[in-house]
Amino acid sequence: MSAAIAARRTAELSGIECTIILLERNPQLGTKISISGGGKCNVTHQGSPAELLEQGFLRTHERRFLRNALYGFSSSDLLELLHSRGVETEVRPDGKVFPLSGDASSVAKAFEELLKESSVQIFFSCRVRRVEHKDTLFLITTASETFTADVVILATGGVSYTKMGTTGDGLSIARKLGHSIKETSAALAPVFTVKAPPASLSGVALRSASLVASAGGKSVERRGDLLFTHRGFSGPAALSLSRDIAELCHGFGSAFLFADLFPEQSPAELDELLLRHARRHGAQMVRKFLQICPIAPLKDTLSQSPHGTIPTALVPFIIRHALLEIDVTWSGLYKEKRQSLLTVLKRFPLGSVRDVPLDQGEVSAGGVVLGEVNPKTMESRVIPKLFFCGEVLDYAGEIGGYNLQAAFSTGWIAGTNSLKK
Repeated sequence: MSAAIAARRTAELSGIECTIILLERNPQLGTKISISGGGKCNVTHQGSPAELLEQGFLRTHERRFLRNALYGFSSSDLLELLHSRGVETEVRPDGKVFPLSGDASSVAKAFEELLKESSVQIFFSCRVRRVEHKDTLFLITTASETFTADVVILATGGVSYTKMGTTGDGLSIARKLGHSIKETSAALAPVFTVKAPPASLSGVALRSASLVASAGGKSVERRGDLLFTHRGFSGPAALSLSRDIAELCHGFGSAFLFADLFPEQSPAELDELLLRHARRHGAQMVRKFLQICPIAPLKDTLSQSPHGTIPTALVPFIIRHALLEIDVTWSGLYKEKRQSLLTVLKRFPLGSVRDVPLDQGEVSAGGVVLGEVNPKTMESRVIPKLFFCGEVLDYAGEIGGYNLQAAFSTGWIAGTNSLKK
């Protein structure tokens, strides 16, 4: 939608007469937008292009590829476009931007109105079966007819939420046209463990903890809220790290998860803090201390944290994993036992993962290899006048509206440059 609108605006500014056709597989526009953010649509993130690139895209080559797109069509540009169609927005304290109405469909409707104003011809329930490049033209074959085009923009999405129509058609088309495809994997997905967490922990949140995944001597981690579920883990930390976990599982067969409840302290620093507390409160039971101990406390303290305390429901499991007696006091906690407790607090075991379900992801990683696409124009380096945008490309952003912004931005750049050939 973004590409089609940008193409029309470029055509009008350049005095170019052209027909713009949008082939929509679904019976309506913006289906995935309408369900995003639980139907509320986290449409973008507040900040400059530099800030969005730094916060939202942690892999250097992806950030470098998206730079021109996010500067060319920023979050401010997107919001100005929405505001011009009466979609007011609000910025949450964490920087996420939502429609003020809380209705995701208002965003899709705004783009639908813009498409109508742009005289874009839309064919609904129109699945593309094949795209061929012959001489200087493209032949686009659907179930019922064949279209001829001078320029083609593939904006088909990835492979997440297949019930929304994103079943990888664009990746298949790109591959047949000669492009290399990076294998797809889940991103921003819940993580399911081989053995489900204890039922008593379902719904328990570890605020601002660090989630660590380890396999084959390699480890990755992400800090944020972590939520126990009946099948594994969700919450910002799990969703953000899911892509890395999926890659570890693919490379090593499985990955083991840990939670660091004291990410601000190194093991040595935490050991010193525990020793200091033991000297002052020898008669206190360790269990009682854990029940009131802040989670993710500030550096050099065990008493100050803006994130609340260690969940009471987790305490018996900390005691069990550390092999401590339930009524042990600090004065009875000898060095070996203290080291055992320290290890559990820094690496609380969460279980093993063999795979991250691809269709559970809000987006998918993998897709058209970025090196085969010009980041300044989104044009293929393999076939002239073939453009790509959105999730069909091999990038995936963090949770917080970054992926929708990247889709709108790459679409806008592709549409703008498609009329400059």
